[in-house]
Formats: sequence, C-alpha cells, structure tokens
Amino acid sequence: MARDTQSIVKMSRREGYALHPKAHKALAKRTALPGQQAGGYNMRNKASQYSLQLREKQKVKRLYGLLERQFSRLMKEASRTKGQSGQLLLQYLEQRADNAVYRAGLAPSRRAARQLVTHGHFMLNGRRVDIPSIRLQTGDVLVLRGRSKTTEYFKKIDDVSPAPSELPNWLKVNRKKFEINVTGVPTREEAEPDINEQLIVEYYSR
Repeated sequence: MARDTQSIVKMSRREGYALHPKAHKALAKRTALPGQQAGGYNMRNKASQYSLQLREKQKVKRLYGLLERQFSRLMKEASRTKGQSGQLLLQYLEQRADNAVYRAGLAPSRRAARQLVTHGHFMLNGRRVDIPSIRLQTGDVLVLRGRSKTTEYFKKIDDVSPAPSELPNWLKVNRKKFEINVTGVPTREEAEPDINEQLIVEYYSR
C-alpha cells in the first residue's frame, strides 16, 4: 500500500505546522524552512495566493497521511456532493478508520493508527478490516481483534497512547474493550484546528 515515507518533522517544518505530536519540539527549536538558515529570507512572508493555496493543501494532505491521488479524489467527491465542499472534505478525512483509531486514543499519531489498521488489528462490524482509508458511518463498530489484545502494544496502551482528555462527539469509546462506536458525523469544529479549507477548494477550482 502506497504511503508517504518522508520525515514528518521535515514536512512539519516545511508547512510551519506540527503534523505529528513529536514535531512540536522541533518546530519550537527550528522555525526556518528545511535547508534554510535560521534568520534567513523566509518565503512565507512573500507568499502568493497560489502558494498559500498549495501550502494549505499540502498541510492537510500530510496531516491526515494521504497521497495526492487519494486527496484529489476526496476533493472531487466533496465537490460533487451537496453542501460546502471544504467542510465535506474535512468530514471525509475525519471519518477515515485510521483517524478514528487516533481520535479514540488508541494510537499516539495518525501514522501509528494507520499501521495498526493496515496490520489487521481491528474488526469493523464483525469483519476484519485492513484498509485505513475506509470511511466509517453512523452505527459502525470498530473493535480490536481478540488475538491483538495480547500484544505488548495494547497491554501497555496507557503508556504508549494515554486516553485523550476530550473525545469528539461522534465517537463513543470503551477503552477497556478497545471498542469504538460511531454515533454521528464529525462537525467542522471537531476537525483539526488552524485549517483554512477554503484555500484548498480554491486550489482545486483553478
């Protein structure tokens, strides 16, 4: 399965946004773009409208761990669906199985959650699932497979990935059973903060 293997810290520096929990410290220490000396000319200060659109698209695409073809396909679907395209795009991204595992606190990052789903650790409505991009719907139940509960990762889940302080309203989680119930649809406010989805819509509308 195709995936982006670039350094998440370098990508975070390029976008000026922490795409992974471990990138926060790196951004605090080094604010310059990759390959640029600190205090040097900053291209972000002279960004054109197209550059702003491109960078926002790249930021969100990398934040959720998609490749260009996957992201473009989602944007086309959102554009064809009744409603605000940008908000629908974020809704589709939030409804991904790997994102739900991350949001539920069963993985410390989306990359880790993607790996857990890809390795077939979860059952979706009673059937084994290994497709991280599968879109969850209201009423779906994602639960850890019985044999996976004996792995060291899930035995030490509280150390590896502590329970989040706040869960999104569209998820109900039973941490003891490693069970995720989808109770609704993600709202715009429950997506990642500091996203300007209108710039992404404008980028694909050129």
